[in-house]
Amino acid sequence: MAKEGVEKAEETEQMIEKEAGKEPAEGGGGGSHRLGDAQEMRAVVLAGFGGLNKLRVTRKAMPEPQDGELKIRVKACGLNFIDLMVRQGNIDNPPKTPLVPGFECSGIVEALGDSVKGYEIGDRVMAFVNYNAWAEVVCTPVEFVYKIPDDMSFSEAAAFPMNFVTAYMMLFEVANLREGMSVLVHSAGGGVGQAVAQLCSTIPNVTVFGTASSFKHEAIKDSMTHLFDRNADYVQEVKRISAEGVDIVLDCLCGDNTGKGLSLLKPLGTYILYGSSNMVTGETKSFFSFAKSWWQVEKVNPIKLYEENKVIAGFSLLNLLFKQGRAGLIRGVVDKLIGLYNQKKIKPVVDSLWALEEVKEAMQRIHDRGNIGKLILDVEKAPTPLMANDSTETSEAGEEEEDHEGDGENKERMPFIQ
Repeated sequence: MAKEGVEKAEETEQMIEKEAGKEPAEGGGGGSHRLGDAQEMRAVVLAGFGGLNKLRVTRKAMPEPQDGELKIRVKACGLNFIDLMVRQGNIDNPPKTPLVPGFECSGIVEALGDSVKGYEIGDRVMAFVNYNAWAEVVCTPVEFVYKIPDDMSFSEAAAFPMNFVTAYMMLFEVANLREGMSVLVHSAGGGVGQAVAQLCSTIPNVTVFGTASSFKHEAIKDSMTHLFDRNADYVQEVKRISAEGVDIVLDCLCGDNTGKGLSLLKPLGTYILYGSSNMVTGETKSFFSFAKSWWQVEKVNPIKLYEENKVIAGFSLLNLLFKQGRAGLIRGVVDKLIGLYNQKKIKPVVDSLWALEEVKEAMQRIHDRGNIGKLILDVEKAPTPLMANDSTETSEAGEEEEDHEGDGENKERMPFIQ
């Protein structure tokens, strides 16, 4: 049950609307509607696993905070490659559909559940959410919520948790990055890749090798020491520059890149797998792509690792948070990262802003590897008129019509590019 009364909640809704530049709505918040006594909100719903046509914006009952939870009026949500894999059902033990996707968001605290301390209504926060982030309102346990600096925008805050915590944990907690070391990072133009580059720049004399699509090179060349095309023979390119290899390999691709990464490690080097984007080739889950990627993974021989003094590791931030109970460790990391942000040493790179109704186009941009930095769903952004009717509202069960062949030919939206 929420502690705060109706009057306080309405006062908060008016404050939120005022900050958004809107006139307070009669009797409540501008983003919520009432049916009888129940308040509703807009949310992106995944009706079933598959293609983009499984996503719709619809109305759902607004959640209320339980004991130990905060209720957040969402301003912005992060969009990650894992969300694309969730949509396809391309993950271990996928949840049941229909569901609201999304694992991170930023916004304003609207209500406090019982026993919550350290936060007040009106606080600006960012949060991890175990699904359900792509909505106007979320509730999440207090241990996954962090206050944001006054000069950090909501879009930056939504781009911050997943990317920077993942990069920091891999570099400093798993691989023990130190002065003079070298790092190879794949998908260098993505959100994690750019976070890795920025964090490496906080340590003296770190060499960063990156792979990325060639059209991204001009935009990100200053963040990398050496940059290679993602389709080139980067193993030979790296060895031409550093014959001994590198100290750390950060791999979000998997497949044959696993063996290549291990071959590039120096003695006492660390290879970290934190994704498997090579398994995603088409709009829907492909058994062939999965099997090919699995088959290409070099089978690890522990004796060979012992003989070559190499370390192989994996990292999943979501599992660490939601399954393995390491929220306290992550809070310490977030505190350090906010300190670096306040010192102007790191800053989230936001690729573009999209309305909730434009989630299909945003996901396609990630699938095409077209982004430089993070894609953000801006809850208050209006969709472009060209596509306003594309993500029509449906029932929560997602009883939408299949997209007809050719429907997508003239449906490209132009996002707000930062």
